[in-house]
Amino acid sequence: MPYTPILATLAYVMSPDGQQTLLIHRNSRPGDHHLGKYNGLGGKLEADEDIIAGLRREIREEAGIECDDIELRGTISWPGFGKHGEDWFGFIFRVNRFTGTPLTENAEGSLAWVPVEQILELPLWPGDRYFLPLVFSPNSRQFHGVMPYKDGQPVGWTYSLV
Repeated sequence: MPYTPILATLAYVMSPDGQQTLLIHRNSRPGDHHLGKYNGLGGKLEADEDIIAGLRREIREEAGIECDDIELRGTISWPGFGKHGEDWFGFIFRVNRFTGTPLTENAEGSLAWVPVEQILELPLWPGDRYFLPLVFSPNSRQFHGVMPYKDGQPVGWTYSLV
């Protein structure tokens, strides 16, 4: 059976000094699959856009800023991740430079600058704890992983570095 995941972007916008990242605290919509969790910015790719166009659109919509320096850190296949068990495939980015002043909130929740060394202390998706160290690593190698989910929890994590 062919693998037909939902394609998405996930980005971590860095502060000018590289010590903080802009996260969304999903705290605005009751019934949100992500309610209460902190996450990077991004979302589903639309049919008529490439992955960078989709990333730029999502960041503009969610944070009100323009991406100037985008770095692909890796990809993750999330079989079974969706609210109803849908498969997702994410392109994970760092935005190292941007133009504009980020919003403080949007329809999904509040935006906050969080020190990189404190991210793992926040309420996150359980699987984020596996790949976030790779996103913020000074090592420039990309990671490409698979993280199957079952009942809202990761049941494995494998990756390759290139």
